[in-house]
Amino acid sequence: MKIAVLGGGLTGIALANTLTLRGHDVTVLEKEANTGGLCRSETKDGFTFDIGGSHIIFSRDKEVNDFLCDVLTENKDKRKRNTKIFFKGAHVKYPFENGLHDLPPEDRFFCINEFVKNLIALEKGELKKPENFREWIYYTFGRGIAESYMVPYNEKIWNYKTEDMSLHWVDGRIPRPPVEDIIKSAIGIETEGYTHQSVFTYPIHGGIEAMVNALKEPVKDKIITDCEVTGVVRNGNQGGGKVSNGGNAGFVVKTSKGDFTADKVISTLPPTVLLSCLKNAGANVPKDAASACENLRYNSIACIGIGVKGGVGDISWMYIPQTDIGAFNRISFPSNFSTAVAPKGCSSVLAEITYNDGDKISKMRDEELVDEVVRGLIKMNVVKSRDDVVFTSVHRYEYAYVVYDLEYLKNVKIMREYFESQGIDLVGRFSEFEYLNMDGCIRHVLDYAANIGNAKK
Repeated sequence: MKIAVLGGGLTGIALANTLTLRGHDVTVLEKEANTGGLCRSETKDGFTFDIGGSHIIFSRDKEVNDFLCDVLTENKDKRKRNTKIFFKGAHVKYPFENGLHDLPPEDRFFCINEFVKNLIALEKGELKKPENFREWIYYTFGRGIAESYMVPYNEKIWNYKTEDMSLHWVDGRIPRPPVEDIIKSAIGIETEGYTHQSVFTYPIHGGIEAMVNALKEPVKDKIITDCEVTGVVRNGNQGGGKVSNGGNAGFVVKTSKGDFTADKVISTLPPTVLLSCLKNAGANVPKDAASACENLRYNSIACIGIGVKGGVGDISWMYIPQTDIGAFNRISFPSNFSTAVAPKGCSSVLAEITYNDGDKISKMRDEELVDEVVRGLIKMNVVKSRDDVVFTSVHRYEYAYVVYDLEYLKNVKIMREYFESQGIDLVGRFSEFEYLNMDGCIRHVLDYAANIGNAKK
């Protein structure tokens, strides 16, 4: 089958790799000069940063984890996770509920006391079922953990009020802590949360993009870059109506480098971008589908790379719920992932800030973002002084996180049904509009490839 994949991020490249192995004729059309999307890396002045945010390789899904690790062959190393939360000057073990003993005494009491009170109320049936994400946090953790960490951190990373977010997505992503773990952590008995992350893999050379490049190598002649998709037309039918799942109707994909024909189109593009492609090709888009696409919420990310003289300790990454420290919600330490991503005698820090168009962060110049981060790192004693900073970089991506607002389920259902009616398959984080990590994207790719089957010889 002749397949056009729209977008050359991790999902698009993985689709090309897996579908080609099954005998399909795949062409990837990528708007940018480079592939990788949010999984891109950049090396400059001896520093390598993942410029779409910090990425590591781990998964509960053994097949997916093996897939990602195997593609790197020898270019990989394993690290033991050492993750902290910065709270009132203390380095609290991650996740927060497993690190209560690290809190100042009054905060430790607040968290455990409120957790127990909440647990008693729950057992008595006095708590009403939560209806949004904020209510779920209080319902699950109690007021202490909610107000000390869970609410401020989540509102910082999502750049969205937790009471305006759906709770449907938390199952499996934010596990309910066992009562015994809460009690143990409060009195100083070591416990572990998120154990599937306790050991992770990372490329030795090239940052996370090395993984994308390894997937790309067997299919690099099937990828066309600097190729913006401007229109998608079903062959012989620019109006409505359904297309069979076999894709027999055929498509014409219009791009900045000419037209491409395909039996099937797979999109990894954001819904509004794909919708514009259909509109440009003359499709009569129903109002409810257009409205659903426009109303899907997401945020953007600014990734600030900081190279410093000397060491930065042995932490893998750190979460920062406090707003007085800075706008960044997470910092990672790439030089603790691999010894080859920073010059000898230097270390690296990658800060991430989520924002939305029109807000304060979106209006800040790159130099201002660097200053914001360096000031915060000095407050945290990660960096001793501005004189220790020897390298900086700033990269911004419009599409970073899918936001599960209260209208999400309704809008995403309408959106998916519309594109399905047009015979276009959606695979990946922003096309499906689902908060998928790297391993989730690969799982969806593997499942899709299995369902589409092998090409007929």
